[in-house]
Amino acid sequence: MFPYFCAVENIKEQIFNISTPKAFEETALTIFRYQAANCEVYRSFLHHLKVQADQVTSTTEIPYLPIAFFKSHEVKSAATPAQIVFSSSGTTGQIQSKHIVTDLTLYEESFNRAFQHFYGDPANSCILALLPSYQEREGSSLIYMVDALIAQSQHPKSGYFLHDNEGLYKTLLELQQQGKRTILIGVTYALLDFIEEYNLDFPELIVMETGGMKGKRKEMVREELHELLTAGFGVPAIHSEYGMTELLSQGYSYGHGIFNCPAWMRIVLRDTNDPLSLLQNRQTGGINVIDLANLNSCSFIATQDLGKIHPDGSFEVLGRFDNADIRGCNLLVQ
Repeated sequence: MFPYFCAVENIKEQIFNISTPKAFEETALTIFRYQAANCEVYRSFLHHLKVQADQVTSTTEIPYLPIAFFKSHEVKSAATPAQIVFSSSGTTGQIQSKHIVTDLTLYEESFNRAFQHFYGDPANSCILALLPSYQEREGSSLIYMVDALIAQSQHPKSGYFLHDNEGLYKTLLELQQQGKRTILIGVTYALLDFIEEYNLDFPELIVMETGGMKGKRKEMVREELHELLTAGFGVPAIHSEYGMTELLSQGYSYGHGIFNCPAWMRIVLRDTNDPLSLLQNRQTGGINVIDLANLNSCSFIATQDLGKIHPDGSFEVLGRFDNADIRGCNLLVQ
């Protein structure tokens, strides 16, 4: 076991107070050494790569665990039992990813702080959700987050609209007339279904798509999708969320597919032909994620997404690796 477990317990407070690159680096290295010692899957992965944790002195030297391990192994660093197990969505026959969460306060603080950073206090908004495919199954981390945001909103109209596009339409019209700040969080295909029935001219509305056709529709390029949605809702841009079952943090986009991360999350690109080699900014590569909120599982994950990082640290999601499973992690193939 990691000899400085108390230090790792203390690091929980530091994760969400990172304000400098140096603080991120120091916190990430501390968490890396803890997980290298305590996460059996990650420790074995590092052993096969012949990486010794005590010789890693920079985040640029940290190997990233392929996300597929969440489908085949128990990725867990803490000795405490699971408080909840989040599972990925998927079509029939696909193996689901399982994320064992031993400390829900980490997830709750992560999504609450990130949402407030990007969108302000939920109490100042009416939050509506159109998430049928998530709502109709167990184990969705997105539903857990949206449940909490709706509860914090405390607006009487906040809530889910499961197979009730007419009710959603009437509610949106009412909220527009009241001048109430409104956020609609929706899975992609359900938003498209809605605008095929109803059209709005509600420029103040924040429409946030969480991605995924869930086998309901043909995948679309982002530009085409967002053009349809902006016209259907009468909004200037479509917001997006970049998150997945295996993470406890999310990136957000205010439009045009450009995402930003909270301070405890970072996107790094890897060479598509050499997964152990990292790339510099403005190149296209595989998306690796550092999610320091993943303290008790693994904070260093190689996803199956392709992306591009901009000089200011923002990023785009450009597609998926060939033969990667299609699932709802806010990805629209371009």
